[in-house]
Amino acid sequence: MLTNALVNEASVAELDVARLVRRAGQGDTGAWEQLVARYGRLIWSITRDFKLRESDAADVFQTTWMRLVEHIDRIQHAERVGSWLAATARNECLRCIAFHKRLVLGGEGDSALDGPDGSVAEIDEALLAGERAQTVRAAMAHLPRRWQRLLDMLMADPPVPYAQISDELGLPVGSIGPTRGRCLARLRLLLEAS
Repeated sequence: MLTNALVNEASVAELDVARLVRRAGQGDTGAWEQLVARYGRLIWSITRDFKLRESDAADVFQTTWMRLVEHIDRIQHAERVGSWLAATARNECLRCIAFHKRLVLGGEGDSALDGPDGSVAEIDEALLAGERAQTVRAAMAHLPRRWQRLLDMLMADPPVPYAQISDELGLPVGSIGPTRGRCLARLRLLLEAS
């Protein structure tokens, strides 16, 4: 039951984001405001990690949103717009730093232009990991209920013993491994299709 609730919650969140992106692409200002409210802090945090001056950070913030305006109708996975915005903001920060390095005379301001600290990767990795987890949960929802239960039991921490899985699902112990293989193969196909 908990897995279905998580899958439904993740699916609803993905639909909400995808719907917001579609509505924003059609010119809905309310949808744009919601996107900015949802992802604005992410973009500002990326500019902070790059230690940009306030004016440069504001430019990156605006440019990132402008890039979304320019490309919103070409985004293939609207539910992953957060990752798209993070990557775009990071690229704009790097472009800003490269521009300033060309203007700075040798030895001046080198410490401010060293680039991002390690937390940029942490933010991006956390965001990507969350999106990957949502994608896997959504794909698992398309598996037969018995297979979902089997994978839940095998992924539990600690894993459920095969004897207990056999009792609860009515599977012979010897068929649990091959069934798991078929489940994972189907899940892999579903993930590749998404």
